Amino acid sequence: MPKAKKLVYYCTECGFESSKWMGQCPGCRQWNTFAEEPVPVKQPAVGGSRSAERAVPKTLREIPAAAEERVSTGIVELDRVLGGGIVGGSLILVGGDPGIGKSTLLLQVCRNLALDGRQVLYISGEESLRQIRLRADRLGEFRDSLRFLCETDLGEVRQVLETIKPQIAVIDSIQTMYDQEVGAAPGSVSQVREATNVFLQLAKGLGITVFLVGHVTKEGNVAGPRVLEHMVDTVLYFEGDRFASYRILRAVKNRFGSTNEIGVFEMKDTGLDEVRNPSEYMLEGKPTGSSGSVVTCAMEGTRPLLVEVQALVCRSSFGLPRRTAVGADYGRVNMLLAVLEKKARLSLSDYDAYVNVTGGIRMNEPAIDLGIILAVFSSYRDRVIPDSVVAFGEVGLSGEVRSVSMAAQRVQEAKKLGFTTVVLPAVCKRSVKKPDGMQMIYVSWLNEAIAYFSQG
Repeated sequence: MPKAKKLVYYCTECGFESSKWMGQCPGCRQWNTFAEEPVPVKQPAVGGSRSAERAVPKTLREIPAAAEERVSTGIVELDRVLGGGIVGGSLILVGGDPGIGKSTLLLQVCRNLALDGRQVLYISGEESLRQIRLRADRLGEFRDSLRFLCETDLGEVRQVLETIKPQIAVIDSIQTMYDQEVGAAPGSVSQVREATNVFLQLAKGLGITVFLVGHVTKEGNVAGPRVLEHMVDTVLYFEGDRFASYRILRAVKNRFGSTNEIGVFEMKDTGLDEVRNPSEYMLEGKPTGSSGSVVTCAMEGTRPLLVEVQALVCRSSFGLPRRTAVGADYGRVNMLLAVLEKKARLSLSDYDAYVNVTGGIRMNEPAIDLGIILAVFSSYRDRVIPDSVVAFGEVGLSGEVRSVSMAAQRVQEAKKLGFTTVVLPAVCKRSVKKPDGMQMIYVSWLNEAIAYFSQG
């Protein structure tokens, strides 16, 4: 006898549940986010029987303090983002645009783990076994400890996992899983919630590490309720242009490590290849002897990353000058332009200004402020900043150059790539030891940096 169903309303942003439709969600205060979903009515247990085992609270001393054992994926960049490797029994969500490389990366991970002698199960709800075989042939040799299954029925998938009990399982994708008892369409709010809950129970109960592939919306968020991200242990996002060769893997949530680390990959015919030195990769193709180009340094977690900031300042043909920022925060770029006009006496009100961080990476760290200002100044005055210069530092509204974190690591990264001059905040002088063969230019105000490159 099929279970009776009732209609409930879920908020697609935060997962708030309501018995009736509402225009504004009480949980996240967003408008028009409620979706109608049928859910099965839970039947009361016959005779009121309950499990003999009851949950017993424990003190902190009774909880074992053994360190979590991590398993290497065989990909150094992915291990860095995960915090050192895979933690057993964890639930990991990987999101990204279509064609960005999510399935390819996870298939490479499965291959490496299988070559290491671990039992791996790859479950696909989007591709046939023949399609997976065609993609796998490009990656190299596979062992029999890696098995494949094409199935979308959640009950069948759960039974297979409970029978085989692999060490690693990949679900590609969570939006294709379908529970017959829920009754809603695959990919709906209730289906995604139920499927994620099932895999969460399997991961924690059987100690299986489960990777979930998630589609993203046009806003760049994982499709489905936001509660999906709260249920998993780790959320990884693939960034980058699907038509370009580079890929950036970023952790936005990680219960077992830092959320500031990134991994850089390059898409090739044989799959995703690691980029061990992202700074060198980001600076490829940098023009020499060109105005409006400055190299700056930002920190991604514990990794210093050198990137090129380009600026183009030209006289406006309209009454309202145009401002464009790619790879940098638009509001912060506008603020820096206002600081330049007020404190450095640069008349930018009649000029269009375009700022671009090359390499397709997005930088939000204030440490790139000084690089943006020098690039705008260089383009405005058509004065070339030497190619051997790296500049970093936060710029305030008064024109002061403020301190940044990990200044010594940034200087060492610049030296490693052959730069000979570093422009940095004067307040960092005590924490930075001058490397041999490098010139250190300490500035307290942006006018000092501009005056230095205005000479000659």
